[in-house]
Amino acid sequence: MGKLKRASAIFVLPLALMGQQVQADPAVEVLKVTRYGDDGGTGTLRWALEENNKNPGHYQIDIDAVGAAPYAIVVKSELPPIKGPVKISFPLHDENGSFVAIDGSGYVGPSAKDCPGAVPGQFGTNVRTTTKPGIVLQDTQDVEIAGIEIRNFCIGVLINRASRNVIRDSRIVGNHGGAGIMITGDDGKGASTSTTTNNNKILRNYFFNNGDAMELTRGAAFNLLADNFITNDGTIEEPSQGLEILWGNDNSIVRNHFENQSDGVQLNWGNRNYIAANTFTKLSSAVTLSGTGNIVDGNIMTGNRVAVSVRPQAAPGPNGTPGRNRITGPAVNRITANSMFDNGKDIERCFAGGACLPEHKGAIVFGVPGLEHDVFVGNRGGGIDGDTSKMEKICAPGVTAPDCEPMPNHNQSAPKLVAANPAASGVEIKGEVEGQPKTLYRIEFFANTDASSKEAEIYLGFANVPLDASGKGSFTYVADAAKAASAANFTATATTVDGATSMLSTPLANAVSRNN
Repeated sequence: MGKLKRASAIFVLPLALMGQQVQADPAVEVLKVTRYGDDGGTGTLRWALEENNKNPGHYQIDIDAVGAAPYAIVVKSELPPIKGPVKISFPLHDENGSFVAIDGSGYVGPSAKDCPGAVPGQFGTNVRTTTKPGIVLQDTQDVEIAGIEIRNFCIGVLINRASRNVIRDSRIVGNHGGAGIMITGDDGKGASTSTTTNNNKILRNYFFNNGDAMELTRGAAFNLLADNFITNDGTIEEPSQGLEILWGNDNSIVRNHFENQSDGVQLNWGNRNYIAANTFTKLSSAVTLSGTGNIVDGNIMTGNRVAVSVRPQAAPGPNGTPGRNRITGPAVNRITANSMFDNGKDIERCFAGGACLPEHKGAIVFGVPGLEHDVFVGNRGGGIDGDTSKMEKICAPGVTAPDCEPMPNHNQSAPKLVAANPAASGVEIKGEVEGQPKTLYRIEFFANTDASSKEAEIYLGFANVPLDASGKGSFTYVADAAKAASAANFTATATTVDGATSMLSTPLANAVSRNN
């Protein structure tokens, strides 16, 4: 056979287009905001939004730098929802990093009580609401916001039943009702819509002094939140969540920084969300987990009260039907390869979350209550009924009963480390694990440089360990010499085949390091 000749790329036009010129899309027209008043006249932001909405996809909106910095547009009433496709930006930001503010203080009061919830009598951050938003993207798609500060609304940006929108390189400041950015599939009556609020991206934004910085709720799915910085200065009424996920699934939260909130990320019955490569510090609870199939992977968690709070939730009812609170089963979540150290701080900040029971401190803690539990300590939200007799109870460890919720992650026990011996290439760690019979477990190993630490400072690696018919297994793992050199002790977790991770083992001193 002769040599095969390299094929050339040949593009063939469909017959219908042969002999015709393919038409390009019409040029996008720029609507310029040249006046910062809010009278609706030509050149105002309100005018530009209304003009865009007459013919979405035909415009982009550029906000000019008017006068001297700081640049601010104070709006006097709610702006019209924005219809996409459209890009709204402050071009000067790309030149020197300046922002123009869209400021809601012209009609929104400064208190959480000025932000009413959907239920009469409720108010503030931690109640269902879509009240008094700044930028509204509702039943639309393909809106991009860049280089803008959005401040002093109840909700800074409301993305409701809207997809493929991008909020990037902006500042979200002082929004004290629902959230700085709320992404929700809320149908208007509090129920979820499962296919309306997908593939939005929140990228490289700075969140300051919001109650909740971000929310993904009621069916929000397949959204990306990356490279955002979330903080507050301690002066706000409700320093609640950096991100709350409520019935939101399959979202990715990567490379964000969370600090000074009650929770960094709080998951309320959301499934299969991926939380990776973030940093968490100065939080009551860095990550609070319920739902199932969520993965907390490769994060740095330091200086918090609890690094990962794993919450109970209702067991399934008869024949697998949903249990209380519309939950379909106990929490089963994977906690893997994180760096957790110097936690256990006395941070008592529990605004609709966090961990404020005295016994709840450290790296991974099971049984931390949520708002629905009678033993929760903290603020459940403005105007929320505080009658604990109507609330859920948490079962004691090892107890399963119809009137209480079982411990999460199958109450999987930690492995037991029994020896650390010198090996040719490092330190040989031996141990035992008990759990589900005839299944494969993943044992992850960690080192701590502080001999008093019971956490997981340095991730060393993992071993797959099969359990026998009696539910027992043993393992040997050789920790790399370079990683183990600074280890004062070792700890480990056990993860079941369905992804439920245990708490950390009792530390085992590194005799190899001590003897050297």
